[in-house]
Amino acid sequence: MGKIKVTIDYKPLEIEEGTTVLHAARQAGIGIPTLCYFQLHDMGIENNPGGCRICVVEIEGRRNLAPACVTVCTDGMVIKTNTIRVLNSRRTVLELILSNHPADCLICAKSGNCELQTLAHRLGVRQIAYQGEQSHFREDRSPSIIRDIDKCIMCRRCEMMCNEVQTVGALSAINRGFDSVVAPAFEQDLIKSPCTYCGQCVAVCPTGALTEIDHTPEILRALADPTKTVVVQTAPAVRVALGEEFGMPVGTIVTGKMAASLRRLGFDYVFDTDFAADLTIMEEGTELLGRISAFLAGDKDVKLPILTSCCPGWVNFLEYNFPNMKDVPSTAKSPQQMFGAIAKTYFADKINVKREDLIVVSVMPCLAKKYECQRDEFKVDNDPDVNYSISTRELAALIKQANISFHELPDEDFDNPLGESSGAAPIFGVTGGVIEAAMRTAYELFTGQKLEKVDFIELRGLEGVRKATIKMGDQDIHIGIANGLGNARKLLEMVNKGEADFHAIEIMACPAGCIGGGGQPLHHGDSSIIKKRAAAIYEEDRNKPIRKSHENSYIIKLYEEFLGKPCNEKAHHLLHTHYFDKSTVIEGTVDVENN
Repeated sequence: MGKIKVTIDYKPLEIEEGTTVLHAARQAGIGIPTLCYFQLHDMGIENNPGGCRICVVEIEGRRNLAPACVTVCTDGMVIKTNTIRVLNSRRTVLELILSNHPADCLICAKSGNCELQTLAHRLGVRQIAYQGEQSHFREDRSPSIIRDIDKCIMCRRCEMMCNEVQTVGALSAINRGFDSVVAPAFEQDLIKSPCTYCGQCVAVCPTGALTEIDHTPEILRALADPTKTVVVQTAPAVRVALGEEFGMPVGTIVTGKMAASLRRLGFDYVFDTDFAADLTIMEEGTELLGRISAFLAGDKDVKLPILTSCCPGWVNFLEYNFPNMKDVPSTAKSPQQMFGAIAKTYFADKINVKREDLIVVSVMPCLAKKYECQRDEFKVDNDPDVNYSISTRELAALIKQANISFHELPDEDFDNPLGESSGAAPIFGVTGGVIEAAMRTAYELFTGQKLEKVDFIELRGLEGVRKATIKMGDQDIHIGIANGLGNARKLLEMVNKGEADFHAIEIMACPAGCIGGGGQPLHHGDSSIIKKRAAAIYEEDRNKPIRKSHENSYIIKLYEEFLGKPCNEKAHHLLHTHYFDKSTVIEGTVDVENN
């Protein structure tokens, strides 16, 4: 494309043809407020319906004000973003939005982190200028997400994420005029929709219309109960994002302070989900090698490509959209659920605590984990392997409630035996990390040779769909990687049509993987935040003394003392699962045994 010249607020600019007024202004360091606009540029995600009209500007020679997010610059265009006419228009639009918005900011989950609230402060709106009837909808509480649609401003960001990025199709604009709202079809509950609970709708919602279910009250009650032993596990992506909630630079690794803060909160044992990530590699890697070996031996009935199974949002998506492939994913449970199963058997026996008296809490970057730990197949006599899952944001809020000075905490280690991990474990938190961790172990087990170069750079990156070939001895292993459910759909459709010859596929529901999860500190479309979190994940890996899962001494001891061998009968009973066909919805209820 060629270059054109424009003037914005008396500042001459030379920009690329096709650039919107909003992008041009941002290039010039000129801030234009937005509500419905959302962008994660490096991942190809952009939502600019031009519906809210908060971003209007004045263009010389044009009678009407123009929405900056959808107006494309032309050569010689003269733009003014701060005239009295523009300011009055923005205020009026905002006042109209606020006239149909609840004024319960003090108790709203998004208070202090609400874009509508921030905009009202920026534009100096201090009273509701227009009084009238307010729309009212019932609250919808799913296992993971709360929909308080009275707070919906129809920006439709959630609809864009659900339909265009994730291709889930659980949310859309319904009804007309005053009754219009973004909701599942026929205004059904999320639990009766194809929602995967990935939480990306929550991550982009500018108000409190979409928030996570808060489990911190239940956890505080458990911590106060002297009859309960409460243990906590923390996912790899949490430690590279939690610091953001306390004003630390993006990408700061706070593993030690996180462990210390959890002890200050009163948890009896502070463990690491990374331990279970190493355990996952032992089970999933063994399964991968078993299938590949059978295929190479001529077994044409073997299920390939094997699909990773760590992400519950992705598992839900498969069950709804590709039930014909439900026998293809690894049967290995996610690290969260493996940890819970081991904690309530192996560890409970070690400390002589009854299963029902051991409360397992997980801290996850993912809202789908809240749903996952409630699935019936992960319960024994109605007691869940993992009792409660909270997000990174919930943990930060809990630390703040407890008046813990996070910055001043000393770095502390996790407890053992469920707190030790290899460098292969933290990279589970970024797209491509699970399959890279698996290949580090699979290579050595398959070839019988030591893997000197453990960094599989060809498996890394933030592109939505990636392909790579890894050499294991004389055998080429073809790998597919997708992050974001829309990209997963593309990859699986290729497999279904016979257009791909992958041996293994890694899929993560959220763009960039767990570091961009729906329970992480909100990044508001700033892709540089995602990149810095990814860099921190790989730094955590590099700093580990061992970097292969099968070299974790505590994992070796677990198999020697308790499990026996990977994928044997006992391991399969505790650490593996099965999947369901959720494609048939009868009268709004999912027709599967576990729902």
